Parts: sequence; structure tokens; C-alpha cells
Amino acid sequence: MKKYLFAFIAFSFFGLISKAQDAPKTADEILSSAIAQAKQQHKKVLIMFHASWCGWCKRMDASIEDKSCKKYFDDNFVIDHIDIMEHGKEVALENPGGQAMYEKYGGAEGIPFWLIFDENGNLLSTSNLAEGGHNVGCPAQENEVNTFVGLLKKYTSISDADAKAVHDRFIKNKG
Repeated sequence: MKKYLFAFIAFSFFGLISKAQDAPKTADEILSSAIAQAKQQHKKVLIMFHASWCGWCKRMDASIEDKSCKKYFDDNFVIDHIDIMEHGKEVALENPGGQAMYEKYGGAEGIPFWLIFDENGNLLSTSNLAEGGHNVGCPAQENEVNTFVGLLKKYTSISDADAKAVHDRFIKNKG
């Protein structure tokens, strides 16, 4: 009987440890880690607030990961995600403190919402780029894409070829 009780306690204990290891990182941990990595690599940080159900978030990721402009983003940014606004059982995916960080930096109009920091953790921009400071989310309209590319020109050494590649890829999101 003692042997079974010990086995039950051991499995329960290791189950709790496993469960704890699966817990999402906090928003602060994600941001701090990205800034530390950016400092080492002399890059900017791009943090994107997203959710598993968000189609525009997936478009933003697909655009950044597209072979036409992936190298530019990889060479210039440490990119990470903070999960917010989930529903039902997916709420467990949310990063603790994510919603508060989203609101702290001006998120109010949905996701994706992104932030750009320099390697020292100074906020350079948010995705509140549209007229009136509205969130462009995943840039798709000509004015949004042009504003986004202008922002990349301001904070990175983007070549004309890379700027065109980013523009051409993101403009595909409107269709």
C-alpha cells in the first residue's frame, strides 16, 4: 500500500512540475528576454500582441516570414509574441500581464497590435500609425503599408530593394 501511495504522490508531484513548466511566460518575461537578445545582437525588438483565432495576426506573421522579406526582418529585429484576448479553453494560452501591457502601450482597437523597441528597451513606435493614431494592425492598405515602410526606414538601414519587398508583400494582405 505504501508503495502505491508513494507512486501516486510522485506522479502527482511530477505532474505539477510538468504543468508549471507548460505555463506561458509573462509578458514582462517575453519583453525582457527579447530586449536582452536585441542588445546582444544590436537589433530592434518587434513585439506583436496576437491571439490564436486572429486572422490578421496570422497575415502579419505570414508577411514577416515570407521569403521575400524574411531575411530583412531576421537581420533587423528580435520578434516575439504576447498572447491576449483568447476565448474558452484557449485562455490558457494567454501570457500573464499581456492585456495590461497591451493597454499600457495604447492598445485599444484590436489585434494585431505591435510595438517596436530599440536594443535598450526604449519604445520607438506602436502600430497606432493611422490617421488619428488608430491601430493599423497588419498593414494592408497603400497608406498603411507606406507608413509602415517609412517607419522601417526611420529605425533600420533598410535598402530600397528590401523596402520594395516589404511593401509588395504587405500590400498583398488587402486582397
